[in-house]
Amino acid sequence: MIEFGAIILGLGLLGRFAGRFRLSPIPLYLLAGLAFGEGGLLPLGTSEEFVAIGAEIGVILLLLMLGLEYTASDLVSNLRTQYPAGLVDTALNALPGAAMALLLGWGPVAAVVLAGVTWISSSGVIAKVLGDLGRLGNRETPVILSILVLEDLSMAVYLPILTALLAGTSLAAGSVTLAVALGTAGLVLLVAVRYGRHISRFVSSDDPEKLLLVVLGLTLLVAGLAQQLQVSAAVGAFLVGIALSGEVAEGAHSLLAPLRDLFAAVFFVFFGLHTDPASIPPVLLPALTLALVTALTKIATGYWAARRAGVSTKGRWRAGGTLVARGEFSIVIAGLAVTAGIEPSLGPLATAYVLILVIVGPLTARWTEPVAMWVTGRLRGPAPAGPGEGGASSETSQSAPRAHEALDEQSAADRA
Repeated sequence: MIEFGAIILGLGLLGRFAGRFRLSPIPLYLLAGLAFGEGGLLPLGTSEEFVAIGAEIGVILLLLMLGLEYTASDLVSNLRTQYPAGLVDTALNALPGAAMALLLGWGPVAAVVLAGVTWISSSGVIAKVLGDLGRLGNRETPVILSILVLEDLSMAVYLPILTALLAGTSLAAGSVTLAVALGTAGLVLLVAVRYGRHISRFVSSDDPEKLLLVVLGLTLLVAGLAQQLQVSAAVGAFLVGIALSGEVAEGAHSLLAPLRDLFAAVFFVFFGLHTDPASIPPVLLPALTLALVTALTKIATGYWAARRAGVSTKGRWRAGGTLVARGEFSIVIAGLAVTAGIEPSLGPLATAYVLILVIVGPLTARWTEPVAMWVTGRLRGPAPAGPGEGGASSETSQSAPRAHEALDEQSAADRA
């Protein structure tokens, strides 16, 4: 009790410190986990099991709350329009990981593993960052969420294939696992889209206690069943949020927000607790190289997808910077390979890579747009003066971007 109480108190103080400088507290949470984890300054042990369960609940609640922001029709239309962005995302971000594994001489199976590590953005980290920065209502946010959902749904295909490769099982056995995973994801999505109103009616209650218990219990149940059937628990939780609408969604959002903040902080600490600082230096150079390359490819992915959706220039840069963070899925993928004994150095490399980007990700989400606008402004130089003060031609040429930016600002204000 003392140990866990100290963790929660420390997280609260770190959050207040980050708030003074208008920064996301996620990097501080991770560094705290490193300091008190394996090989850290003061390793913790007695509360580890509770922290592990809390971390799982944290990811589930982060994705549930994201789902509550959107309706089933929004999700379906975004997936239909954004699937080309999912293909670009796969090509730009999986190939660098596969190439690095081959360059290090680790073989084709390790290449498939590292491709997955570099491909998948962290839904948990990004959900937290969007909330911290007040961007849930921005025009680029549906684009970001579409890419995240496409990635998570792709895991229903990727993980069974990877498991079969690691275990050396037959093609038939792998195909059965894959069919079960895809069928489960499709069934949950169908129920969320077609029967969302009935689910909302079943969950609805005027008593906050009953509403909280039913929504939380339903979410954990669906997430657990999805995970047992080789589908991401995060996808299950997201689709539960999508299925709830109207007053139920609003009431659940206000009730679950404090729980989300608590368990999300525990998730980031748990990630740091299981990283041994001594394992990072030997693989730091390749991890840094891979982190730099794939940070740029994620920014390019988000920029392209947001541009295709008609988002303003600033929103495009924000979308790209927000997608940089890697996290829970990457660690799960690397853990499967380590358990199978594929390559001893793969685990530390993946850990160092994810740790770098999970710290850098909140910073790129905050600073990519202002830095990019400053750089492009310097490259273009001062605008030529037109007739009168400021020039009429400059006013006309910038009217469309300003209109988009005004919509972004108004949307964020409405959301707040």
